[in-house]
Amino acid sequence: MYHYSTQVKNELTGKGMVHNMSKKIVVIHLKEIIYTALFAGLGILLIILLVIMFLNKNDDAAATMTGTQYTPGVWNSTLVLNDTALNLEIVLDKDHINSIRIVNIDEAITTMFPLVEPSLNEIAEQLINGADIDSIEVSEDSKYTQTLLLDAIKATLAKATPTIESTFFD
Repeated sequence: MYHYSTQVKNELTGKGMVHNMSKKIVVIHLKEIIYTALFAGLGILLIILLVIMFLNKNDDAAATMTGTQYTPGVWNSTLVLNDTALNLEIVLDKDHINSIRIVNIDEAITTMFPLVEPSLNEIAEQLINGADIDSIEVSEDSKYTQTLLLDAIKATLAKATPTIESTFFD
């Protein structure tokens, strides 16, 4: 049997020792720092992008709606007279009507309905000069023909008018 001194026993069991806790060594791996910084940066970027997307959504729609009266291009609609389909063509800029014409009018239609072309020309002249579609003056001589043509023009312009839904999904 061995006898140890009290000092050796205390050192072996940890009694009586003064621990100095002021110095600690922390080991941080460089790979962990890089991954943490990368994911934190991506998270901040994602939050910023989401905020920008949702804050500007209403502003863009309002700017689009106020800046554009029509969607530019060539717009067509069909007008039926006496079992014959006539194609009404309207050429538009973003805020102006450039031309209105019937594309496939034939001799039979001009013979049966002689007021179609002159009525369309009167309406087109007023619209091209900047008149509003609701303020078009209809002459008494061709009231019904012009009303039929105005309805077809309104339907075509309705297709060319941008809406909030179309601006978001285009």
